[in-house]
Amino acid sequence: MRFPSPAEVEQLKRTWTDKFVRVRDGRPEYARFSGKVGRVVTVNCAGKALVDFADGAWYDIPADADHLEVVPDEEAKGKYDPTVNSAQKLPSRQA
Repeated sequence: MRFPSPAEVEQLKRTWTDKFVRVRDGRPEYARFSGKVGRVVTVNCAGKALVDFADGAWYDIPADADHLEVVPDEEAKGKYDPTVNSAQKLPSRQA
C-alpha cells in the first residue's frame, strides 16, 4: 500500500472535507454503511476520509470515487442530523 505524498493529501482534503457522502455499494467491508449519509470531517495522512455518520464515531474510508460518492446538500438534509455527531465544537451531550 502506497501512502500519498503531503501534496496529494492536501488535494484530497480540498476535494473531500465537509462534503456529504455515501459509501458506494459493492464493498462488503463497508456494507454496514449502506444507505447512510455521512460528512467527511477531514482526510488523514494515509489518504483516508474520516467520515462521521452521526453515530458518535468517525470511520476511515479511502478518499476516492471508487469508495465514496458525494451526496448533494439538498438530499443529505433529511438524512444527516448534525446535532447527533461527535464533530461539534460543543456537543450537546457533553456535560
